[in-house]
Amino acid sequence: MIVRPASSADAGAVAAIYGRHVLHGFGTFEGSPPDADEIAGRIAAVTALGLPYLIAEEAQRLIGFAYAAPFRPRVAYRYTAEDSVYVAPDAVGRGVGKALLSRVIDACEELGLRQMMAVIGDGGNAASIGLHRSLGFTPSGVCCSVGFKHGRWVDTVWMQRALNAGDRAPPSGPGLRLGGG
Repeated sequence: MIVRPASSADAGAVAAIYGRHVLHGFGTFEGSPPDADEIAGRIAAVTALGLPYLIAEEAQRLIGFAYAAPFRPRVAYRYTAEDSVYVAPDAVGRGVGKALLSRVIDACEELGLRQMMAVIGDGGNAASIGLHRSLGFTPSGVCCSVGFKHGRWVDTVWMQRALNAGDRAPPSGPGLRLGGG
């Protein structure tokens, strides 16, 4: 397995994996799968901020992707990112998510960020909760029945991981360039 930065050329394969999660899963609350052009724009927006957008490939086939995005747009959140990880169905349970998320965490630490949030769709998503727990995330809350998808109410599980010194020291550096006040 190779983990590398995503490019616009990967947008179609990313859209295919993500589209399946949109249509059949609870990990995202998006209702309609975005097309490759939309995904290319999302990749560009993340990387323009200097944040990681990574893909995993095996035998020249994309089998997963992960990225970090600003947690919230207000300037006070400039040291916090939110991660997202999606794996192709035939690659689940093979360490793809862990390889991707580990590299996303490392890249965010190199940027001087201090916190990473995971907002996991569906309290029953044991794979994602377990992945995050294995990489040092701890539960920070549950929002009950905040989404309605596939005919049922869905919770979100919030998990958090300190990066670098976390909140034990003031940040150094400017953090992410966020536009909100």
